[in-house]
Amino acid sequence: MSRTTIGALLGGAALAISEAALPFLNADLPDQETGASLATEALQGAGVEIGRGERFAVHRGVAYVPVRGILSPNSALLEKYMGWATYHGLTETMDALTASDEVRAVVMFFDTPGGAVIGIQGAAEAIKACAAVKPVHGLVHPLAASAGYWLASQCREIIASPGSWVGSVGTMLTGFQPMQPGSGGDQGFILTSQHAGAKRPDLSSEDGRAVAMVRLDAMEAEFHAAISEGRGISVEDLKSKLSRSEDSTKGGDVFWGADAVARGLVDGIETVAAFMARISELYAPKSQARSQAYLARASAARAQASL
Repeated sequence: MSRTTIGALLGGAALAISEAALPFLNADLPDQETGASLATEALQGAGVEIGRGERFAVHRGVAYVPVRGILSPNSALLEKYMGWATYHGLTETMDALTASDEVRAVVMFFDTPGGAVIGIQGAAEAIKACAAVKPVHGLVHPLAASAGYWLASQCREIIASPGSWVGSVGTMLTGFQPMQPGSGGDQGFILTSQHAGAKRPDLSSEDGRAVAMVRLDAMEAEFHAAISEGRGISVEDLKSKLSRSEDSTKGGDVFWGADAVARGLVDGIETVAAFMARISELYAPKSQARSQAYLARASAARAQASL
Protein backbone atom coordinates (compact mmCIF):
# COMPACT_ATOMS: atom_id res chain seq x y z
CA MET A 1 0.00 0.00 0.00
CA SER A 2 1.45 3.36 -0.98
CA ARG A 3 2.12 5.97 1.69
CA THR A 4 2.34 9.71 1.56
CA THR A 5 4.52 10.92 4.40
CA ILE A 6 4.89 14.44 5.71
CA GLY A 7 8.56 14.35 4.75
CA ALA A 8 7.69 13.39 1.18
CA LEU A 9 5.88 16.71 0.77
CA LEU A 10 9.08 18.53 1.72
CA GLY A 11 11.22 16.52 -0.69
CA GLY A 12 14.93 16.12 -0.05
CA ALA A 13 15.52 19.82 0.54
CA ALA A 14 17.70 21.23 3.32
CA LEU A 15 15.93 21.66 6.64
CA ALA A 16 16.08 24.07 9.54
CA ILE A 17 14.28 21.90 12.06
CA SER A 18 14.72 20.67 15.60
CA GLU A 19 16.12 17.15 15.75
CA ALA A 20 13.26 16.12 18.02
CA ALA A 21 10.81 16.70 15.16
CA LEU A 22 12.58 14.48 12.62
CA PRO A 23 10.43 11.39 13.40
CA PHE A 24 7.34 13.36 12.36
CA LEU A 25 8.72 13.57 8.82
CA ASN A 26 8.17 9.81 8.46
CA ALA A 27 4.57 10.01 9.69
CA ASP A 28 1.74 9.44 7.24
CA LEU A 29 -0.23 12.42 6.04
CA PRO A 30 -3.58 12.22 7.89
CA ASP A 31 -6.76 11.66 5.93
CA GLN A 32 -8.71 14.08 8.08
CA GLU A 33 -8.16 17.47 9.68
CA THR A 34 -6.39 17.57 13.03
CA GLY A 35 -7.42 19.41 16.17
CA ALA A 36 -6.37 22.72 17.65
CA SER A 37 -2.82 23.48 18.79
CA LEU A 38 -1.69 24.98 22.10
CA ALA A 39 -1.46 28.37 20.41
CA THR A 40 -4.99 28.13 19.02
CA GLU A 41 -6.37 27.02 22.38
CA ALA A 42 -4.58 29.88 24.11
CA LEU A 43 -6.12 32.36 21.68
CA GLN A 44 -9.56 30.87 22.19
CA GLY A 45 -9.12 31.34 25.93
CA ALA A 46 -8.56 35.04 25.28
CA GLY A 47 -11.65 35.33 23.12
CA VAL A 48 -9.89 35.12 19.75
CA GLU A 49 -11.30 32.52 17.35
CA ILE A 50 -9.33 31.34 14.34
CA GLY A 51 -11.41 28.93 12.29
CA ARG A 52 -10.22 26.08 10.13
CA GLY A 53 -8.78 27.39 6.88
CA GLU A 54 -8.13 30.84 8.32
CA ARG A 55 -4.61 32.13 8.66
CA PHE A 56 -5.24 34.90 11.18
CA ALA A 57 -7.87 36.76 13.14
CA VAL A 58 -8.17 40.42 14.08
CA HIS A 59 -9.50 41.17 17.55
CA ARG A 60 -9.86 44.72 18.86
CA GLY A 61 -7.31 46.09 16.42
CA VAL A 62 -4.71 43.38 16.98
CA ALA A 63 -4.03 40.67 14.39
CA TYR A 64 -3.22 37.21 15.76
CA VAL A 65 -1.19 34.92 13.51
CA PRO A 66 -0.50 31.30 14.54
CA VAL A 67 2.78 29.86 13.26
CA ARG A 68 2.50 26.17 14.01
CA GLY A 69 3.69 22.80 12.81
CA ILE A 70 6.42 21.77 10.40
CA LEU A 71 6.88 24.72 8.07
CA SER A 72 6.83 24.27 4.29
CA PRO A 73 7.01 26.66 1.35
CA ASN A 74 3.47 26.18 0.04
CA SER A 75 2.01 22.77 0.95
CA ALA A 76 -1.76 23.15 0.70
CA LEU A 77 -2.14 19.64 2.15
CA LEU A 78 -0.20 20.38 5.33
CA GLU A 79 -2.04 23.68 5.70
CA LYS A 80 -5.46 22.08 5.19
CA TYR A 81 -5.16 18.82 7.11
CA MET A 82 -2.70 19.80 9.83
CA GLY A 83 -3.37 23.52 10.13
CA TRP A 84 0.36 24.14 9.70
CA ALA A 85 1.79 27.42 8.48
CA THR A 86 3.43 27.84 5.08
CA TYR A 87 5.92 30.48 4.05
CA HIS A 88 3.77 31.66 1.15
CA GLY A 89 0.78 31.88 3.48
CA LEU A 90 2.75 33.87 6.04
CA THR A 91 4.06 36.21 3.36
CA GLU A 92 0.55 36.91 2.09
CA THR A 93 -0.73 37.35 5.64
CA MET A 94 1.99 39.77 6.74
CA ASP A 95 1.69 41.79 3.53
CA ALA A 96 -2.05 42.15 4.11
CA LEU A 97 -1.60 43.14 7.77
CA THR A 98 1.10 45.65 6.89
CA ALA A 99 -1.29 47.39 4.50
CA SER A 100 -4.33 47.25 6.79
CA ASP A 101 -5.36 50.48 8.52
CA GLU A 102 -7.58 48.41 10.80
CA VAL A 103 -4.62 46.55 12.33
CA ARG A 104 -2.61 48.49 14.91
CA ALA A 105 -0.36 45.63 16.01
CA VAL A 106 0.38 41.99 15.23
CA VAL A 107 0.92 39.04 17.58
CA MET A 108 2.55 35.90 16.18
CA PHE A 109 2.01 32.72 18.22
CA PHE A 110 4.88 30.27 17.68
CA ASP A 111 4.36 26.54 18.13
CA THR A 112 6.80 25.08 15.62
CA PRO A 113 9.95 22.93 15.47
CA GLY A 114 10.93 24.57 12.17
CA GLY A 115 10.86 23.03 8.72
CA ALA A 116 12.17 23.62 5.22
CA VAL A 117 14.73 26.31 4.39
CA ILE A 118 13.46 26.91 0.87
CA GLY A 119 11.05 29.84 0.84
CA ILE A 120 11.71 31.07 4.38
CA GLN A 121 13.52 34.25 3.33
CA GLY A 122 10.36 35.72 1.80
CA ALA A 123 8.33 35.08 4.95
CA ALA A 124 11.07 36.51 7.18
CA GLU A 125 11.28 39.64 5.02
CA ALA A 126 7.49 40.07 5.19
CA ILE A 127 7.58 39.92 9.00
CA LYS A 128 10.49 42.37 9.06
CA ALA A 129 8.64 44.77 6.74
CA CYS A 130 5.53 44.65 8.90
CA ALA A 131 7.57 45.25 12.06
CA ALA A 132 9.04 48.35 10.42
CA VAL A 133 5.64 50.05 10.29
CA LYS A 134 3.74 48.63 13.29
CA PRO A 135 4.50 46.60 16.42
CA VAL A 136 4.93 42.87 15.81
CA HIS A 137 5.07 40.77 18.99
CA GLY A 138 6.20 37.14 19.02
CA LEU A 139 4.93 34.76 21.71
CA VAL A 140 6.64 31.37 21.90
CA HIS A 141 4.21 28.79 23.27
CA PRO A 142 5.80 26.26 23.57
CA LEU A 143 8.42 26.16 20.79
CA ALA A 144 10.11 28.37 18.20
CA ALA A 145 12.96 26.19 16.98
CA SER A 146 15.22 26.49 13.97
CA ALA A 147 13.21 27.93 11.04
CA GLY A 148 10.57 28.94 13.57
CA TYR A 149 13.13 31.01 15.46
CA TRP A 150 14.41 32.46 12.16
CA LEU A 151 10.91 33.90 11.69
CA ALA A 152 10.45 34.91 15.33
CA SER A 153 13.72 36.86 15.31
CA GLN A 154 12.15 39.35 12.91
CA CYS A 155 9.51 40.40 15.47
CA ARG A 156 10.10 43.58 17.46
CA GLU A 157 9.70 41.59 20.67
CA ILE A 158 9.96 37.89 21.54
CA ILE A 159 8.28 36.64 24.71
CA ALA A 160 8.36 32.99 25.78
CA SER A 161 5.84 31.34 28.06
CA PRO A 162 7.36 29.47 31.04
CA GLY A 163 9.12 26.31 29.88
CA SER A 164 9.03 27.21 26.19
CA TRP A 165 12.09 26.53 24.03
CA VAL A 166 13.88 28.64 21.42
CA GLY A 167 17.01 28.09 19.35
CA SER A 168 18.12 25.01 17.40
CA VAL A 169 19.78 27.42 14.98
CA GLY A 170 21.42 25.75 12.00
CA THR A 171 20.61 23.70 8.91
CA MET A 172 20.68 19.99 8.10
CA LEU A 173 20.23 17.65 5.18
CA THR A 174 19.02 14.07 5.10
CA GLY A 175 19.79 11.89 2.11
CA PHE A 176 19.31 8.34 0.89
CA GLN A 177 21.28 6.26 -1.60
CA PRO A 178 20.11 3.01 -3.30
CA MET A 179 21.73 -0.11 -1.81
CA GLN A 180 21.70 -3.78 -2.79
CA PRO A 181 19.42 -5.59 -2.76
CA GLY A 182 16.66 -3.17 -3.68
CA SER A 183 13.02 -3.73 -2.80
CA GLY A 184 11.47 -6.24 -5.15
CA GLY A 185 14.89 -7.56 -6.08
CA ASP A 186 15.86 -4.57 -8.23
CA GLN A 187 18.79 -2.30 -7.49
CA GLY A 188 18.21 1.41 -7.99
CA PHE A 189 20.64 3.67 -9.82
CA ILE A 190 20.75 7.47 -9.88
CA LEU A 191 22.77 9.21 -12.57
CA THR A 192 23.32 12.91 -13.10
CA SER A 193 24.58 14.65 -16.22
CA GLN A 194 28.25 15.51 -16.65
CA HIS A 195 28.10 18.99 -15.12
CA ALA A 196 25.39 18.36 -12.51
CA GLY A 197 27.27 16.58 -9.74
CA ALA A 198 25.78 18.88 -7.12
CA LYS A 199 22.25 17.93 -8.16
CA ARG A 200 22.47 14.71 -6.15
CA PRO A 201 25.78 14.54 -4.24
CA ASP A 202 26.79 11.13 -2.92
CA LEU A 203 26.67 11.74 0.83
CA SER A 204 28.56 8.50 1.46
CA SER A 205 31.65 10.01 -0.18
CA GLU A 206 33.93 12.77 1.10
CA ASP A 207 33.48 14.77 -2.10
CA GLY A 208 29.69 14.48 -1.93
CA ARG A 209 29.58 15.62 1.68
CA ALA A 210 31.82 18.58 0.83
CA VAL A 211 29.39 19.67 -1.90
CA ALA A 212 26.44 19.41 0.50
CA MET A 213 28.29 21.32 3.23
CA VAL A 214 28.89 24.30 0.95
CA ARG A 215 25.13 24.63 0.56
CA LEU A 216 24.34 24.06 4.25
CA ASP A 217 26.97 26.53 5.43
CA ALA A 218 25.68 29.20 3.04
CA MET A 219 22.16 28.72 4.38
CA GLU A 220 23.41 28.85 7.96
CA ALA A 221 25.20 32.13 7.22
CA GLU A 222 21.90 33.63 6.02
CA PHE A 223 20.20 32.24 9.15
CA HIS A 224 22.79 33.86 11.43
CA ALA A 225 22.63 37.16 9.54
CA ALA A 226 18.84 37.34 9.87
CA ILE A 227 18.92 36.67 13.62
CA SER A 228 21.84 39.07 14.07
CA GLU A 229 19.89 41.88 12.46
CA GLY A 230 16.59 41.05 14.11
CA ARG A 231 17.98 40.67 17.62
CA GLY A 232 20.72 43.31 17.42
CA ILE A 233 23.53 40.86 18.18
CA SER A 234 26.72 40.68 16.13
CA VAL A 235 27.14 37.46 14.17
CA GLU A 236 30.26 36.45 16.13
CA ASP A 237 28.57 37.08 19.48
CA LEU A 238 25.51 35.21 18.27
CA LYS A 239 27.55 32.12 17.42
CA SER A 240 28.90 32.11 20.97
CA LYS A 241 25.46 32.60 22.50
CA LEU A 242 24.07 29.64 20.52
CA SER A 243 26.62 27.23 22.02
CA ARG A 244 26.76 25.93 25.59
CA SER A 245 30.53 25.48 25.31
CA GLU A 246 33.39 27.76 24.32
CA ASP A 247 33.40 26.08 20.90
CA SER A 248 30.99 27.99 18.67
CA THR A 249 30.75 25.03 16.28
CA LYS A 250 28.84 23.19 19.02
CA GLY A 251 25.80 25.41 18.53
CA GLY A 252 22.32 24.33 17.49
CA ASP A 253 21.09 23.75 21.04
CA VAL A 254 17.77 24.91 22.49
CA PHE A 255 17.38 27.35 25.39
CA TRP A 256 14.61 28.35 27.76
CA GLY A 257 13.74 30.52 30.73
CA ALA A 258 16.25 32.96 32.20
CA ASP A 259 19.05 31.42 30.13
CA ALA A 260 17.26 32.31 26.88
CA VAL A 261 16.76 35.86 28.17
CA ALA A 262 20.41 36.19 29.24
CA ARG A 263 21.58 35.07 25.80
CA GLY A 264 19.41 37.71 24.15
CA LEU A 265 17.28 35.15 22.32
CA VAL A 266 14.05 36.34 23.95
CA ASP A 267 13.08 39.56 25.70
CA GLY A 268 11.21 38.09 28.63
CA ILE A 269 9.17 35.28 30.15
CA GLU A 270 5.41 35.72 30.63
CA THR A 271 2.43 33.47 31.04
CA VAL A 272 0.03 33.52 28.12
CA ALA A 273 -2.59 35.19 30.30
CA ALA A 274 -0.20 37.95 31.38
CA PHE A 275 0.99 38.47 27.80
CA MET A 276 -2.54 38.72 26.42
CA ALA A 277 -3.56 41.12 29.18
CA ARG A 278 -0.59 43.35 28.37
CA ILE A 279 -1.38 43.32 24.65
CA SER A 280 -4.99 44.22 25.40
CA GLU A 281 -3.91 47.08 27.63
CA LEU A 282 -1.52 48.39 24.98
CA TYR A 283 -3.80 48.30 21.95
CA ALA A 284 -7.44 47.74 22.85
CA PRO A 285 -9.65 50.74 22.02
CA LYS A 286 -10.68 52.29 25.33
CA SER A 287 -14.00 53.64 24.07
CA GLN A 288 -15.53 50.29 23.17
CA ALA A 289 -17.85 48.74 25.70
CA ARG A 290 -17.63 45.42 23.95
CA SER A 291 -14.89 43.96 21.84
CA GLN A 292 -15.61 43.61 18.16
CA ALA A 293 -13.85 40.77 16.40
CA TYR A 294 -13.76 39.50 12.90
CA LEU A 295 -12.07 36.62 11.28
CA ALA A 296 -10.15 37.20 8.09
CA ARG A 297 -10.83 34.42 5.64
CA ALA A 298 -7.60 32.89 4.43
CA SER A 299 -7.11 32.20 0.76
CA ALA A 300 -6.02 28.65 -0.02
CA ALA A 301 -2.37 28.16 -0.91
CA ARG A 302 -2.10 28.51 -4.67
CA ALA A 303 0.64 26.02 -5.21
CA GLN A 304 -0.38 22.37 -4.97
CA ALA A 305 1.75 19.92 -3.04
CA SER A 306 3.15 16.94 -4.86
CA LEU A 307 2.02 13.58 -3.62
